[in-house]
Amino acid sequence: MSFSPRSWLRPSVVPALALVVVVVAAYALSLRGDFLWDDDLHITANPTIIGPLGLKEIWTTARANYFPLVLTNFWVQHALWGLEPLGYRVVTLLWHAAAAVLLWRVLRQLRVPGAWLGAALWALHPVQVESVAWICELKNTQSAVFFLAAIGFYVRWLEDCRSCLAVGPDLGPASGVTQVTPYKGRAPYALALLCAGLAILSKPSTVMLPVALALCAWWMRRRVDWRDLLPLAPFFALSALAAGWTIWEQKHHSGALGPEWNQTLPERLVIAGRVIWFYLGKLAWPEPLIFIYPRWQISAGSALAFAPLVAVGAGFAALWRLRLRWPACAGIFFAAAFFVALLFPVLGFFSVYFFRYSFVGDHFQYLASMGPLALVGAALARGGRRFAAVTGGVLLVVLGALSWRESTEYVNNEALWRATLARNPQAIMAWLNLGGTLVQNGKLDEGIATFTHVIRIKPDDVDAYNDLGGALLLTGRPAEALAALERAVALAPLRAEIHNNLGSAQRAVGRPAEAQASYRRALELDSEYATAHDNLGAELAEAGQTQAAIECFQTALRIEPKNASALNNLGNALRTQGRIDAALARHREALRLKPYFPDALANVGYDLVLMGRPAEGLPYLEQAVQKSPDHAGIRGCFGRSLVILGRTEDALAHFARAAEIAPRSAEAHQNLGTALAQLGRGGEAVAEFEQALRLSPDFAPARVNLGNALLAAARWAEAATQFEQAARLRPDDAEVFARLAVARVNGGQLAEAVAPFETALRLNPKSAEVHDHFAQVLRSLGRNREALEHFERAADLRRGPR
Repeated sequence: MSFSPRSWLRPSVVPALALVVVVVAAYALSLRGDFLWDDDLHITANPTIIGPLGLKEIWTTARANYFPLVLTNFWVQHALWGLEPLGYRVVTLLWHAAAAVLLWRVLRQLRVPGAWLGAALWALHPVQVESVAWICELKNTQSAVFFLAAIGFYVRWLEDCRSCLAVGPDLGPASGVTQVTPYKGRAPYALALLCAGLAILSKPSTVMLPVALALCAWWMRRRVDWRDLLPLAPFFALSALAAGWTIWEQKHHSGALGPEWNQTLPERLVIAGRVIWFYLGKLAWPEPLIFIYPRWQISAGSALAFAPLVAVGAGFAALWRLRLRWPACAGIFFAAAFFVALLFPVLGFFSVYFFRYSFVGDHFQYLASMGPLALVGAALARGGRRFAAVTGGVLLVVLGALSWRESTEYVNNEALWRATLARNPQAIMAWLNLGGTLVQNGKLDEGIATFTHVIRIKPDDVDAYNDLGGALLLTGRPAEALAALERAVALAPLRAEIHNNLGSAQRAVGRPAEAQASYRRALELDSEYATAHDNLGAELAEAGQTQAAIECFQTALRIEPKNASALNNLGNALRTQGRIDAALARHREALRLKPYFPDALANVGYDLVLMGRPAEGLPYLEQAVQKSPDHAGIRGCFGRSLVILGRTEDALAHFARAAEIAPRSAEAHQNLGTALAQLGRGGEAVAEFEQALRLSPDFAPARVNLGNALLAAARWAEAATQFEQAARLRPDDAEVFARLAVARVNGGQLAEAVAPFETALRLNPKSAEVHDHFAQVLRSLGRNREALEHFERAADLRRGPR
């Protein structure tokens, strides 16, 4: 008999469509959801999907774990509909529906009674919601399709190779064994091996496929024949490679190392027994289902702790002994063995990163649950067609309704974490993620309260301190943020992200040298950390090291070409160099990548104002303020633009509002002081500059402007003190040294003015004004010959090139 893959894949259309329809109906509510936890790792923040990397890195590196076929799927979807979550959710659901159809097909091949009902029970059971409504669990739904296809092709190959008796309408195969014919028919076998590889490339937890195939071979022959293991050798080889990689990856890439994974072998045996019965219990009574279940306290000190595992072993032994006397026991044994075998990778014998939070998770039994639920379908079918139709129909309606209800919890992160905490209030990870979601949604005070609550529950939780520090920075409380982040660094000194956040806090409290050191430390720990390159560049730019800053921004963009923040900051640095056209191009590109990026909107407007195109620029600035009315930086940008246009009074309102929004922002007070000084309100200007320096003692622009305001007020000695400190901060700024010299001259310190004049002229030898002022001082000191040289040099510079 010839084999056609198309004929095997073409089951009856009506039952298949019915299965798809009921599956889609049960999970339709999940389609309106957003991306959830961990979806950023796989999609929204994965550089192989949205960044500079792509298919090559997906297949040759361990970016976002090694699920290359699933990541390829995401890559294609991103090319089709970007970051619209609906498309991803539809695809994940359709893979689940396809898996249900294939499960029905495989159960029919194995002559299991109630095949359609068993497949429907599996597909509609609410424990599957986590796999269907969580986009990154496409790993489960996609791998299940290839897993089941491999079983189907392998069973077809066994059918072609051996003459097997039909399985009767009971739960076990009919008695008797027919004559074995030689192995033949390569196509189904090759397709089974191909699908096995595709399943593993979708999710390595399918490594138990060879065991499932061996069970199918036993089921069809109803006796152990070790010759059946020989054709499985290539399958076991694939699984061994995948298992070895996964064990290494979980430890060294995902980070499954440390006290959370230090269980002894007896403790792992205790975990295994509890896990098996836990999952079986959730299939029997799926209430409550929790995204993060409580993490058990494990002790192997009592013999009673091993009772669950002993019960499993005793059950298998009894079923095996009774399989020939009562054929139903063979079916139960098959379903139970399939269930435990498919759970084996997550029974606790191997370290899995998720075990940091809980030893169990609904998505871990996605494949394993096929065995028990198919068994239920078969048991109902034994009761007769009417009994199966009525009882099975009720069960499907109940399960479908539960799945519909469960799907509402997977609509967005806030709903998911609140539902999790309602049932497991001790879930630290859920508290942290809820806090992060609240912060992202602009609910900063609630987020801070959530992180603080975590610290009360678990005083040494490094993530709580790190997240709290970030939230405090966003609320303009850098000193408190600094304390939290210093504690986080002490708890986890080798985490680049925390050093980066610490640098941002140090920058906010006016400690630029320490901020630079923290950013550099983050880059020592992770040289490809684009955000740290971006932040270091911003710090260098503020320190006047524009070219070094540009190099940092360019490095960040090499790592992440679509990093809107780095593009925006690069534009700012180019503007500082007077390259306004280039700056505008970068700011427009940042705005193209992130259309509602308020900073980029404001900078495009500011660039256009600087280019003498205020009619074009001001609408951008107005739009930026409309989108972020409480963004102090944007208010400052708008104010500087108005100053350029001679509208200082209007600018003053924006600067004052910025200082109200961010009272601890040195830059906001500096901008307000500058406007006040220009309006002749010197006393108020001095107060603002002094406040800026109290907040950030090393903020050089505020030092310079305070010195200028004190000069205008004839407070020479105080002005000189400010310029001395500014010169320390800006050792390459000729203007600062010139003003220091002027302050000393006006204060009667002629001799002390010589050195800063000399430094100013060394830094900028073409300043006629400084040569002239220096000449006057030298003449007053009796150094007439030197004075004459500087007078002549000033005259030459004013005449220009001859």
